[in-house]
Amino acid sequence: MLFRVRGMKMNKLPGTDVSVSVICAGTMNWGTFNTEPEAHEQLDYAISEGVNFIDTAEMYPIPPMKHLQGLTETYVGAWLKKQDRSSLVVASKVASSSLIRTREFSGAKTIYDRANIRAAIDGTLARLQTDYVDIYQIHWPEREANYFGPRGVEELGSLGTPIEETLEALGKIVKEGKVRYIGVS
Repeated sequence: MLFRVRGMKMNKLPGTDVSVSVICAGTMNWGTFNTEPEAHEQLDYAISEGVNFIDTAEMYPIPPMKHLQGLTETYVGAWLKKQDRSSLVVASKVASSSLIRTREFSGAKTIYDRANIRAAIDGTLARLQTDYVDIYQIHWPEREANYFGPRGVEELGSLGTPIEETLEALGKIVKEGKVRYIGVS
């Protein structure tokens, strides 16, 4: 279903009661290439133009640097605290236990198990200063793949955490009200 809010086209996400603007405010570089006041100014402008959809991730800003990890969510959270939260759709992503929670970016392995999903959502909610995230996504596959520099993966190794465990962990945080919907980035 497509409709307009303040001139902005909106789409209803299939199978949900969530309507999002066709333009999403991406935040991937906030904290690397701009300041917190600039991020807030950009969000204010986006909202004034009818954007209601904000995307972030626990890993941001990019490129990943240990001392900046999570800063983008912190910027968004400080801004979000001053807004009507119910009028916004906030999406974030779980990245990896060894990448984020140990802040070891070299040779990190992605692990989407119960403990790491729990730690990820709790950290995200604290940085965003909110009680829930509308859409929570797996950032990338938990398997060897050609991403973030490594190339030449020809065979899939271990697929890691069983998908059932990942989905059960995500389902639990939905039942707890910390996340409304889950997805894959």
